[in-house]
Amino acid sequence: MTEATRIILEKYLVRKSKKQKSAFIDFVKSQADGSGYTYRTEKGYFGARNIVVGDPENARVIYTAHYDTCARMPFPNFITPKNIGIYLLYQLAITVLLLGIPTLLMVGLGFLLATLTPISAEVGGGILELGWLALLVVEMWLIMAGPANKQTANDNTSGVTVLLELMSALPENLRGEVAFIFFDLEEMGLFGSAGFAAKHKAIMKNTLLINFDCVSDGDTILFAVGKEARSNMPSLEAAFPTTESFAVDIACKGVFYPSDQANFRRGVGVAALKKTHRGLLYMDRIHTKRDTVYREENIVYLTEGAIRLATQMRENTAL
Repeated sequence: MTEATRIILEKYLVRKSKKQKSAFIDFVKSQADGSGYTYRTEKGYFGARNIVVGDPENARVIYTAHYDTCARMPFPNFITPKNIGIYLLYQLAITVLLLGIPTLLMVGLGFLLATLTPISAEVGGGILELGWLALLVVEMWLIMAGPANKQTANDNTSGVTVLLELMSALPENLRGEVAFIFFDLEEMGLFGSAGFAAKHKAIMKNTLLINFDCVSDGDTILFAVGKEARSNMPSLEAAFPTTESFAVDIACKGVFYPSDQANFRRGVGVAALKKTHRGLLYMDRIHTKRDTVYREENIVYLTEGAIRLATQMRENTAL
């Protein structure tokens, strides 16, 4: 673990407010300067501030991670990337819960209005409709912009530290050929990466992008490979082999992972997952106070593999 990672874990776990993000941006800039990389911030949609380290215009591979922090939730974002049916059922259950809470509260309020106040059904119905909408708006605000989750070890301090470890560990002869992007506003709807993709359509058309998101809680490393990145699968398999400590699953069909790589034609999403006895790959704990698992061995494995991949990309281009 580098000193940069220790500082992140001690001082920059929460990156949600403008002030917190600015402090983190300044820290990344200091790390980029110290390692000899060029650096800039780029504005994206809805005020997003992406941190660009290196030269993506000339990079053979771009490594990315989102740095923004989600709001704290009472229930986790449960993801099953290779079983979309279970994922959709879980999302449906959460939606029903979110709609059900204001509905039940308004039913109770309607009972009180009917028994305690002499108002017409029309007036009472209007009050209940407005109350239901107001509660729904409050719920949506809490989900999108509520108090920050203070525990972000996996989502996505883990991805951020992979990039920082890579920046310092990458050999000098590769630093001009690899770029790093720390995306903003992933939690709000992938807005940071969407803005970058729109602004840099030409370079992103043919450039491989590897996105690290939630990579420290689980010993199965999933690579969700986009359709246009299938030709890079042999390189990924060579750079990230299965070991005694890690199972590796590199898939381009029947896999869905909702993160920033989805905005790029040659995007690959990387996540660490757990596995049930029946083989179901899943991610839990994120978006809650239980997001505290930071397996340093995951970061080391992915850093070493990313260096091997960058080396292969250079050698393949030289042939």
